[in-house]
Amino acid sequence: MLTILGFAMIATFLVLIMMKKMSPIAALVLIPALFCVFVGKGAHLGDYVLDGVTDLAPTAAMLMFAIVYFGVMIDVGLFDPIVRGILKFCKADPMRIVVGTALLAAIVSLDGDGSTTFMITVSAMYPLYKRLKMSLVVMTGVAAMANGVMNTLPWGGPTARAATALKLDASEIFVPMIPALLVGLLFVFGLSYVLGVRERRRLGMLTLDEVLEEEKESETVLVGSGGSGDSGDSGDGKVSMRKGGGSGAGTDAGAGSGGGADAEDDSEDDSFQGLDPNRATLRPRLYWFNALLTVALLTAMIMEWLPIPVLFLLGAALALTVNFPHIPDQKARLAAHADNVLNVSGMVFAAAVFTGVLQGTGMVDNMAKWMVDVIPAGMGPHMAVVTGVLSLPLTYFMSNDGFYFGVLPVLAEAGAAHGVSPVEMARASLVGQPLHMSSPLVPAVYVLVGMAKVEFGDHTKFVVKWAALTCLVILGAGILFGII
Repeated sequence: MLTILGFAMIATFLVLIMMKKMSPIAALVLIPALFCVFVGKGAHLGDYVLDGVTDLAPTAAMLMFAIVYFGVMIDVGLFDPIVRGILKFCKADPMRIVVGTALLAAIVSLDGDGSTTFMITVSAMYPLYKRLKMSLVVMTGVAAMANGVMNTLPWGGPTARAATALKLDASEIFVPMIPALLVGLLFVFGLSYVLGVRERRRLGMLTLDEVLEEEKESETVLVGSGGSGDSGDSGDGKVSMRKGGGSGAGTDAGAGSGGGADAEDDSEDDSFQGLDPNRATLRPRLYWFNALLTVALLTAMIMEWLPIPVLFLLGAALALTVNFPHIPDQKARLAAHADNVLNVSGMVFAAAVFTGVLQGTGMVDNMAKWMVDVIPAGMGPHMAVVTGVLSLPLTYFMSNDGFYFGVLPVLAEAGAAHGVSPVEMARASLVGQPLHMSSPLVPAVYVLVGMAKVEFGDHTKFVVKWAALTCLVILGAGILFGII
């Protein structure tokens, strides 16, 4: 019964948020509370919720101060060169922008923290997507998949958990998996190219000066007025995207601009970057201090010198104090980022209700045992492949801790009975990470959709099929290379 109710609770939650019948916060709180009563353990709901909140409180604290820290770094201009560099590659070509999103997310993911990756990626790419009227779920989906593949790094979490659970060396698990993971990452880049081409066909391939010209013209007409023939406004009030004339994206030959010199092109890059180059919060004299502080923070996080929440708390306090020594300025920066902080931390604590009820009522344990029991006896010698397939739904519907410490040891024992080594089982367990990073139980995904202003249900509908396909590509590559 607990197994059925567990799956029913998860299905109810996903259906309600994907159909937008409830907000994610409300669904994360009310649905598990209702099912807790169905299970007959309503009297213990308070204990389950407090246990969940206790477990996730450090994560919520880390996210709160990480948002403040990276928000301040964005304000002071630390990432402006990254934005300009991406612009030089992307220009106004939707295909290049989507590929650039995947590339940036993969590079930033080297720090091993999903929240950091999403904050930097969205901050850099969001202005481009908005300016070109591109689909924001493409941005969130591509970033989540790239980060999911990179999340298998030994310091990212899953590999360390698998090594701990099965008493193995992390390098023994990860190093042989590198070829399969590289295939998965290349698949994400290839998928980004396909999605980018689809966006290009929908919007047209533009030049920078076309976009800037149309934006300026759109400011002079009323939204929805139909505009003049020159502005290209359609009757529904949206600026239509015209095809670039012959020269392709990123050239000087925009329609009606009469071409331009290199200096003009550079000025257009600056105006197109989405981050005001003259904003009052810039601190150019402190650029290298902020860069070194960020490198030191990420190094300390990777080396585990202090708990991550403590590192970001100290980092945020130091960044605010040095860059904005006056208290009114500090208050203004905190107020500027309060919306993101409240949205994300609220979502994390709401998720604590969901995970607390799942674990406290025993639903997770029963669901895991049922999954193991339904595996046919003939599949025993192929338990590594089975584990790889099961990692998709199991890491999506439960936390990494629940899967690696609760389910993987059970699967490993079943595999050992059929001669499958624990290290093969551990490698196979990493396959589901690209899908896991879009799970409603992963706090970082709320940073992603919150900063991108995307509905969680829309993100889920878009990304699940592509992320699952990425996982299967990694699994197939692992089998082909003899790793799994």
